[in-house]
Amino acid sequence: MGGSQAASLWVLLGLGLAGILIMTRKLKQAIREDFGAFVERLQLLPPPQPAPPKAPHPLTALTFAVSDVFEIEGYVTGFGHPEWERTHDKASRTSPVVSTLVEGGATCVGKTVVDELAYSISGENEHYSTPTNPAAPSRTPGGSSSGAAVAVAANLVDFSLGIDTVGGVRVPAAFCGIMGFRPSHGAVSHTGIIPVSTSLDTVGWFAKDPKVLGQVGHVLLQLPYAVSRSPRQIVIADDCLQKVKIPVDRIAQVVIKSTEKLFGKQVLKHENLEEYLNSKVPSLRKFHSEKTNGVVKASSIKLLANVVQFLQRHEFKRNHDKWINLVKPVLDPATSAQICEPLESSDMEVEICKSIKNELHAAVNSLLKDDGILVIPTIADPPSKLGGKAILSEDFRSRAFGLLSIASLSGCCQVTIPLGLHDKSPVSVSFIARHGGDRFLLDTLQTMYASLQEQADLVTNTKLSKNALTREQSAEVSKEKGNKAYKDKEYQKAIGFYSEAIKLSGNNATYYSNRAAAYLEIGSFVQAEADCTQAINLDKKNVKAYFRRGTAREVLGYYKEAIEDFRYAHVLEPTNKRAAVAAERLRKLFQ
Repeated sequence: MGGSQAASLWVLLGLGLAGILIMTRKLKQAIREDFGAFVERLQLLPPPQPAPPKAPHPLTALTFAVSDVFEIEGYVTGFGHPEWERTHDKASRTSPVVSTLVEGGATCVGKTVVDELAYSISGENEHYSTPTNPAAPSRTPGGSSSGAAVAVAANLVDFSLGIDTVGGVRVPAAFCGIMGFRPSHGAVSHTGIIPVSTSLDTVGWFAKDPKVLGQVGHVLLQLPYAVSRSPRQIVIADDCLQKVKIPVDRIAQVVIKSTEKLFGKQVLKHENLEEYLNSKVPSLRKFHSEKTNGVVKASSIKLLANVVQFLQRHEFKRNHDKWINLVKPVLDPATSAQICEPLESSDMEVEICKSIKNELHAAVNSLLKDDGILVIPTIADPPSKLGGKAILSEDFRSRAFGLLSIASLSGCCQVTIPLGLHDKSPVSVSFIARHGGDRFLLDTLQTMYASLQEQADLVTNTKLSKNALTREQSAEVSKEKGNKAYKDKEYQKAIGFYSEAIKLSGNNATYYSNRAAAYLEIGSFVQAEADCTQAINLDKKNVKAYFRRGTAREVLGYYKEAIEDFRYAHVLEPTNKRAAVAAERLRKLFQ
């Protein structure tokens, strides 16, 4: 009787541990579903719908999130640093931008992570943890508005707000594979937003759907109804595209083919932007002549990168220097190196910066006029690996800020457009329109978006077709994608890829066995057992399938069958100590 009670106790203990394991996995899964995008959940509800015959609110049924630089009444604005949050009071008002969206029918559901003091473009934040990039989980999400981009990319909200100073919206949009819009400088109110660099800051927004991006634009920019216009000129900045760290045709051909299909070849124009800016922005070399005693060798794009970083740092210190000096010891070293070191700046240099901005503004407006679009890469490099040093390097920053500075310094509007993946990282292109051409840019995006995606898919499919992929080879590609997702702990995504492989080639035991492994990770033990059984039917010597089925059966309470599976796995592979230990452990419990 005592032995029977002991055995029962062990059974209950085993089932209890299994239950804890399942609940832990489910809890981790629930946490992962947030992707680390939010710092605080809240709810701002829109007003009731107007009575007919009045039209419903334009943003009805849409949800959105805001970066933690926008004031919301009753909440402390965190600015990406707990010390800022600790030393500041709750907001006494809500940013008019946020209120306008809520009054327009959208529901605000939370505040999202930004880089420390909204200053970096990496998206990594050691204080609130780095949001997971849904498009490339092992890589950075981009900043400063990292959480806002991730919330959209992960389908947690329909759109989100960020702040773009020198790429704070454009870069995370590019890295996360979604759209990001930087409006013309001054087009959207900055009231109720923590400033970074006043002359460069803009309120930007993210969306996956171009229609939603346009709807938000019409509300924030207060655009009246007007007939949309098609571009009469699309200017390809060939020299800028050469800076990209992927095959240039991957972007250029997509835009060119789409333009030819929609508007004809006569609309296309190719430009060497470096040469154009050299002739149109003379103050650029004057600024660097002051810095280098008359020796200026760098290209105009690189010179712009230096100007925009100087101006951002100068204005940030002017806005927040007193607070920075108080908390310097607790700042991230990378942030501290950029904003805490003494900045040698003269009134003359600041004045030259203003001249550069005015000249660049005039140069871009002259190039594009009312109906032109400038095509450039959003950023030259793919997303960096998490924790990597590449994004902090001077070369990376120079390449990035050179491209980003064109819109930041000219004040023109820019939209980031995703073009699929290359080597498992998102690819994007950017369209720029003249200052004040926001409606035209949004209309052009609406007109071209579907065609751009179609051409991007054709480029990818053409590359695959050149390899003459058979169904079996395609299945292997899906399996490898599943293996990558599994390794990255994206188990639901892995299941999807393995299922795709099974559809393409249903007689491969490995595909079923691998899917079973993913099912085990999310606690779907019945499905795991079924997949393992199918794998064993196809391959009687599939050791992993026996071991995984044994694992599933043990949790499901089929202990005798589990022991047999573990033993058979050990017979097939005598060096498999895990199978031997599992079989012996269960045998002792139930002998």
